[in-house]
Amino acid sequence: MMWQRWVCWTGMLCGVFAWCGGNLSTAHAADPVSLFDGKSFAGWEGDTTKTWRVIDGVIVGGSLKEKVPRNEFLASKKSYGNFELRLKYKLEGEEGFVNGGVQIRSERIPDHHEMIGYQADIGQGYDGALYDESRRNKMLAKPTAEVLANSLKKGEWNDYRIRCEGPRIRLWLNGVETIDYTEEDAKIPLAGRLALQIHGGGVAEIRFKDIFIEELP
Repeated sequence: MMWQRWVCWTGMLCGVFAWCGGNLSTAHAADPVSLFDGKSFAGWEGDTTKTWRVIDGVIVGGSLKEKVPRNEFLASKKSYGNFELRLKYKLEGEEGFVNGGVQIRSERIPDHHEMIGYQADIGQGYDGALYDESRRNKMLAKPTAEVLANSLKKGEWNDYRIRCEGPRIRLWLNGVETIDYTEEDAKIPLAGRLALQIHGGGVAEIRFKDIFIEELP
């Protein structure tokens, strides 16, 4: 009888231990959070006097009436490491370099309008590609022409999904995975600010909406 009680008690202890251990070892992602309230630039900073404005619940950058003089970035005030970012964008323009992007794990260059870090590119045939802005200044990974043709909706709203986990960065355009990149340089920071970009040199306008981030463990 005592032996049966001991087996029962130790079984309960093992069950509790396994339950606690499972909870302690399993980290859960945070719930998705909206980064844009649809009416203000709360949580963001940049040239909001001319380049960036909010129109009908959408962040708008650049102009279809005059050339954008230089790269401009609307940057998050908060930094992020591991995360999944989802947003919608639409790029319009026909004259000059019609391009934009989404900076991730980036920082502002001190006393300068530029930012340095990874960019999920937009426009000029680079949608769904990963560029290294103001650092290595090169394309790190890009989709094939076939993948881009099957994913991009030129001149329309596009869904961008950006997932960063440790050195691995993956991009999806309208549900199609465009790149899966792993950083091999251990000196490259794995955290930083986000930013929305309109590229200089073109008569172009970029729009962003439905911006949500889910921080990962």
